[in-house]
Amino acid sequence: MTHSHDTLVQHQFGPRAAAYVSSAVHASGEDLAAIGEIARRHAPAHALDLGTGGGHVAYALAPYAGQVTASDLSPAMLEVVAATAAQRGLANIDTKAAPAENLPFEDARFDLLACRFSAHHWQDFVGGLRQARRVLKDGAPAVFVDVVSPGPAAFDTHLQTVELLRDPSHVRDYTVAQWVEALEQSGFRLQSVQTRRLRMEYASWVERMQTPEVHRAAIRALQQLAGAETVRHFEIEADGSFMLDTAQIEVTAA
Repeated sequence: MTHSHDTLVQHQFGPRAAAYVSSAVHASGEDLAAIGEIARRHAPAHALDLGTGGGHVAYALAPYAGQVTASDLSPAMLEVVAATAAQRGLANIDTKAAPAENLPFEDARFDLLACRFSAHHWQDFVGGLRQARRVLKDGAPAVFVDVVSPGPAAFDTHLQTVELLRDPSHVRDYTVAQWVEALEQSGFRLQSVQTRRLRMEYASWVERMQTPEVHRAAIRALQQLAGAETVRHFEIEADGSFMLDTAQIEVTAA
């Protein structure tokens, strides 16, 4: 049986919403602190957390924004985000179910946008970025954080394959150069790029997505058969844990 990509994303993430709220990888990090600092500097009247997932960006924005809208494709994920916001006393967070490529907001509604670990699931990468630009006011800041491809073909093939085996709703991790080009084509002006390395603890990484055992075995086989340069780049450990490349890209709406 085949499913639309949007249905696949909802199927993958809806039942795992609570796991993403409690995920240490998603709930902390220098990039999340940086997003909070950007919000503190700009004090937006209305901020958008695009592809909120477990809601961590929305929680980071809320102390500094008049209102935060957390959007996501998965209504089940948004239910958990709304409940968590209420538990934390963050009354200025509301939620809206929508695909990134077709946002149900009027033009120039928001004066800050943040998007973290979401774009690699979008079926139409540039379409999602154009929607992000459309709903931002001219000159407003935006920050995008995501896993990025290291570039060389062998590394890229390894990364995309293990990502897809772990989560069939994965579309692509783009290079920093591809990100910058797509953002500029979509009406953004580049301000800064900061790259980091992020360690993924193997057991929790696959358990969080409830990856089938046959796919876990395939991931481990690929890791064990990988060339020496690939093993060194991803710092693949004996238990399957490894390092990912990430980028924090700050832009303004041109």
